[in-house]
Amino acid sequence: MNYRILGKTGFRVSEISLGTWQLGSKWGEEFNEQNAMDTLEAAYQAGINFIDTADIYQGGESERAIGKFLKTKEEKIFVVTKCGRKLDPHCAQGYNAENINRFVEDSLRNMQVDSLDLVLLHCPPSEVYHNKTAFDALDRLKASGKIQHYGVSVERIDEALQALEYDISAIEIIFNMFRLRPAQELFEYAQEKNVGIIVRVPLASGLLTGKYTAATTFGAADHRSYNRNGEAFDKGETFSGVDYTIGLQAAQELKEGLQTDNLALSALRYILMYPAVSSVIPGASSPMQITQNARAAMLPSFTPAQMQLVEQVYNLHIKPLVHHLW
Repeated sequence: MNYRILGKTGFRVSEISLGTWQLGSKWGEEFNEQNAMDTLEAAYQAGINFIDTADIYQGGESERAIGKFLKTKEEKIFVVTKCGRKLDPHCAQGYNAENINRFVEDSLRNMQVDSLDLVLLHCPPSEVYHNKTAFDALDRLKASGKIQHYGVSVERIDEALQALEYDISAIEIIFNMFRLRPAQELFEYAQEKNVGIIVRVPLASGLLTGKYTAATTFGAADHRSYNRNGEAFDKGETFSGVDYTIGLQAAQELKEGLQTDNLALSALRYILMYPAVSSVIPGASSPMQITQNARAAMLPSFTPAQMQLVEQVYNLHIKPLVHHLW
């Protein structure tokens, strides 16, 4: 495993880390604590020392499992958690000091720690970035020692650019072979501010594994079944907002052009070609998945021709449909 510095946090984190949206189960299935602990152990054995979670993942079970796991290790494992999506309704007014303090206290209790390494606002409404309220609350929590650093998880680049006006340490954003705009319009500015980039949805909800076909089906409780057009939350969270059929075609062209049967590892390695990226956080619902994902860090660098191929496929199939949206 290779390691990079996460912006102004100074944390030395694994290039490939663990996203825990699916920790302990597949999407929509019941949480299994033993599976969660086994997955966390597999990540640790692969050299992963950075875990991404959120207070809403598995109703708090993700944070609780991570907290339990941390107590079994002497080495430092960095954890980023997110807050805000417990709000109902999820509105800008809810991102006030009282609620943010409560969310942080809940996460501290769930993970049984005295201070949180890094807290991100969890894709709040755009208005939140144009008001100091939430960021002032985070500044006070940082001064109190309850959090060490804070940042944002965003849907759109304009939100990330606005967030750079505050004392953030990290931005979590969707970036992958089907979502190239952040590299063109955000990464340079983040580097200038010494803000780390955490990449989420790196495999476009599985499209970039290259394993799906037109006949592939997903469970009724899986967002890949019910959110393809943004019915439940932001459309960009599912398949990176790419039409499923078009995504299949583009993934096949990438497999052929890169001459690989394991597009997932190539997709992860591609993201690491960008120095602004501190870490990429593919999810894993089983120990085997995270062990396989970790291998991406050991792949050789993309050649200039391979980098150009990715851009060509994107420009042909993806850019006209999604580039302007996020």
